Amino acid sequence: MTKRGVVVKQASLQSQTKSTIEDHKFSLNEFNFDSKNQNEVSGSSQGQVGKVVDSEVVSVPTCIYLTLEDLRCFQAVERQYEQWGIIFNNCIAIQPSNPAFPSHSGLLVLMGAPKNGYLEATFLRPVHFVSAFVTSSQRLVLSAYGRDRQLLTQTVLPGANLANSDSVVPPNTLLSVSANEIHRITFCAFNGQFTIDDFSFCY
Repeated sequence: MTKRGVVVKQASLQSQTKSTIEDHKFSLNEFNFDSKNQNEVSGSSQGQVGKVVDSEVVSVPTCIYLTLEDLRCFQAVERQYEQWGIIFNNCIAIQPSNPAFPSHSGLLVLMGAPKNGYLEATFLRPVHFVSAFVTSSQRLVLSAYGRDRQLLTQTVLPGANLANSDSVVPPNTLLSVSANEIHRITFCAFNGQFTIDDFSFCY
């Protein structure tokens, strides 16, 4: 589903269904029915499996992908995606004019501003996975925090990855963090400059 620069995807249920049935090891032998009731056994076992699969559907992850193309260049980004559960801080949308900061897809990217080297996003309900494609002028740290601002996990871009440079790390490197109950994330490049594109998060 696409709306206002957002793509919403749900993970495929096929593999989830297989693992669910296998994990519970459903078989006709588990049900103490007579052979004369074979038709009832088939119906009952299918119904039981169906109930398990239905209960798992609720927990299938929903992921939000921000395509950014509904934003305007140099527009401050804060509550544009609030309906999707995220609020940004110190963030603007730009169309990079410097070829060292290419976009990953589309024309627009996000950048930390007016304060250089910092961008924050707060989730209105906790998520368990966040990712983005990052291009930075220097080392960058993506950090995830819990409800009480305790640090949950971090991932690091070890150095600059500008395009047309001698960096061994390519531009638009995918960074991600995963933890239970992520309420806030920050990108910090210590007064450097960076762009992020194809920002996504999963419930």
